[in-house]
Amino acid sequence: MKIAVCVKQVPDTWAEKKLDAGTKTLDRESVDGVMNELDEYAVEEALQIAEANSGEVVVVSMGPEKATETVRKALSMGADSAIHVQDAGLAGSDALGTSLALAKALEGKGFDLIIFGSESTDARMSVIPAMVAERLGVAQLTFANNVEVAGSEVKIKRQTEYGYDEVTGSTPAVVSVVEKINEPRYPSFKGIMAAKKKPVETVALADLGVDAGQVGLGGSWSAVVEFADAPPRAAGTVVTDEGDGGVKIADYLSTQKFI
Repeated sequence: MKIAVCVKQVPDTWAEKKLDAGTKTLDRESVDGVMNELDEYAVEEALQIAEANSGEVVVVSMGPEKATETVRKALSMGADSAIHVQDAGLAGSDALGTSLALAKALEGKGFDLIIFGSESTDARMSVIPAMVAERLGVAQLTFANNVEVAGSEVKIKRQTEYGYDEVTGSTPAVVSVVEKINEPRYPSFKGIMAAKKKPVETVALADLGVDAGQVGLGGSWSAVVEFADAPPRAAGTVVTDEGDGGVKIADYLSTQKFI
């Protein structure tokens, strides 16, 4: 079984993020880049499925040269090889452009499964897996908290408010997983050293047959028109209890129309 797992480098979750005044896109240079936390679950799930089915795991990532750090982390966890989509023309791509580039990198490679995290922590859109599946014309099984593979059949459980749904499809298929599905492994020292020798294929837009006008800021269908810093938070109201604290709280809640 041949499995692709898509990962993204994002600004550190705990860092203070801001938009670039010139491009109106997320400023990625001023903060440290890390593997999207939710993609770690996707890598772990891909590795577990591959181990159970004598499979191969290929990491696929789109990003600048700096994203190689994230690619190597996935390789150090146990993936076998990687494809890094790297081109200056991709900067500023929206979801449509990103899904196009990823689909072109994935198509024709013979993948039985393509696994994503449920979303990226820098965008929180949760649409890329579905878009890639549509572009490739394959089944999509999204938001899985359990994945079972038997031959060419894939079955997932998707958590719902009333329990869970069971969704079944046949390979090739795109699967996205949520953070409750597993516990990602830590790269071992041996894995880190081995990752340095694993093959990473770097491809550009021309290699994928993608027109630069379809991606990047110029090719995006969505754009930030205007933005401003959030106003500072106002100081809270302090209620001093002098025997009438309950009344004061009730009066405050009433003025705020909470009661």
